[in-house]
Amino acid sequence: MLRIAVQSKGRLFDDTMSLLAESDIKVSSGRRTLLVQSGNFPLEVLYLRDDDIPQSVASGVADIGVVGENEFVERGEDAEIISRLGFSKCRLSLAIPKDIDYPGGSWFSGKKIATSYPNILRRFLSQNNIEAEIHVITGSVEISPGIGLADGIFDIVSSGSTLVSNNLREVEVVMQSEALLIGHKGMSQDKRDVLEQMLFRFKAVKEAEDKKYVRMNAPKARLQEIISVLPGLKSPTIIPLADEDWCSVHTVLDQKRFWEIIGKLKEMGAQGILVTPIEKMII
Repeated sequence: MLRIAVQSKGRLFDDTMSLLAESDIKVSSGRRTLLVQSGNFPLEVLYLRDDDIPQSVASGVADIGVVGENEFVERGEDAEIISRLGFSKCRLSLAIPKDIDYPGGSWFSGKKIATSYPNILRRFLSQNNIEAEIHVITGSVEISPGIGLADGIFDIVSSGSTLVSNNLREVEVVMQSEALLIGHKGMSQDKRDVLEQMLFRFKAVKEAEDKKYVRMNAPKARLQEIISVLPGLKSPTIIPLADEDWCSVHTVLDQKRFWEIIGKLKEMGAQGILVTPIEKMII
């Protein structure tokens, strides 16, 4: 049985549970229970605070865990990064009151900075030869300048709306962060085998993101032109139709270029274009 530590609430919890559900790993999301076992996969979920997950995995209390890169780097625990999951993206940034002129990093010299990430901030200040006072806060860091507790802050930024609502502006991005799947270095081979099965499912789900399965009727006279604009995984599937002058073309398109390519296909005579989402894709 593989044990995964998951944040007990928040966006990271929501994204992790969605990934498990899309991977057909059924787990109760009742967070009042600390430990929940999957009903159809050899996995049990341990719900923890996000800042407890790195230590729990490093010590072997949990075999693996989903944690923000910001927390993993801040805690500095001895666990391995198994995979970058690509969700819950944010950044750690320095911010100051929006009406203050900012000449550069030297502005922070001699200033007080409020943060919940003192270790990451300390390294940044040291690397840039900035001497500033670090004031450690757990909670609403962004209110610190407004109440006179600090001159600036160092905190997580996602959309930036929280900074705006507190009359702050972002001036330095120190690091980018996303959800990581981390693992205990002493994990047994049996557990690693289960982990590989889970990673296989995760990959199939991630590969299908922003992909569309497209079917169309195409005139054979322009088939090669149509194929030339299709950036499919390999070559598209071509199926003959009752009308010998036409065939059916099946392919996979990336959402980013979807409308651009569909427009070209229409110009080349493609008809009856049918588009469907893809839940999972095995490459």
